[in-house]
Amino acid sequence: MDKIAFIGSYDKADMIIYVAKILTFLGKKVLVIDATSLQKTRYIVPTMKPEKQYITTFENVDIAIGFENLEQIRQYAELDENTKMDYDYVLVNIDSYKGYCNFKLKMGDKKFFVTSFDIYCLRRGLQVFKKMKEQAQVQKVLFSKDMLLEEDQYLNYLSRGLNITWNEDIIYFPFEIGDQSAIFINQRSERIQVRGLSSQYIDGILYIAQEISGAKQGDIKKAGKMLEKN
Repeated sequence: MDKIAFIGSYDKADMIIYVAKILTFLGKKVLVIDATSLQKTRYIVPTMKPEKQYITTFENVDIAIGFENLEQIRQYAELDENTKMDYDYVLVNIDSYKGYCNFKLKMGDKKFFVTSFDIYCLRRGLQVFKKMKEQAQVQKVLFSKDMLLEEDQYLNYLSRGLNITWNEDIIYFPFEIGDQSAIFINQRSERIQVRGLSSQYIDGILYIAQEISGAKQGDIKKAGKMLEKN
């Protein structure tokens, strides 16, 4: 079971669910954990049991809400200490150092830092790394309208002195009103679909799924076509 961290204060709940769905098309079993302060996933994923803590299945993706660590999830699922959780990937959505520690993310776990370039998202998102003693290898996922070199340089400036080693590859998402409108429409349909999203947005989530899974390009393209037909 691989843990994948999506770090930052930017609203990334929908993006993570899209990535999880692609991974299921690759034959993987996936758990998404919303460990953010707002727990937006609680409101955008339909469920019949809106309790404080619950796990629900949404189109073959398991979604965990209200849990502070993996031990609580194991207890909820009534697993003993010798039984492994039956997932290929656990995608953890976090926006705090406490969440990072509680889910025992390790140096070898893949990490994505997701942000736009408003000051709140940048500064609050980077707070997660300020108490880290170990060096973290992190890949940038940047939501930007203009995708300027100066924006990335500013992020590098703000992260000076933090224990972050940025990956050379940067994943860019377009910051478009059209994509945001499509996400809202898809939320109301209560299905995981990408209808109306830009090709750049879809390419971005496919790339993240490939980075996580190591799948061949042809398999990723097939999964993308399946998602578009969903």
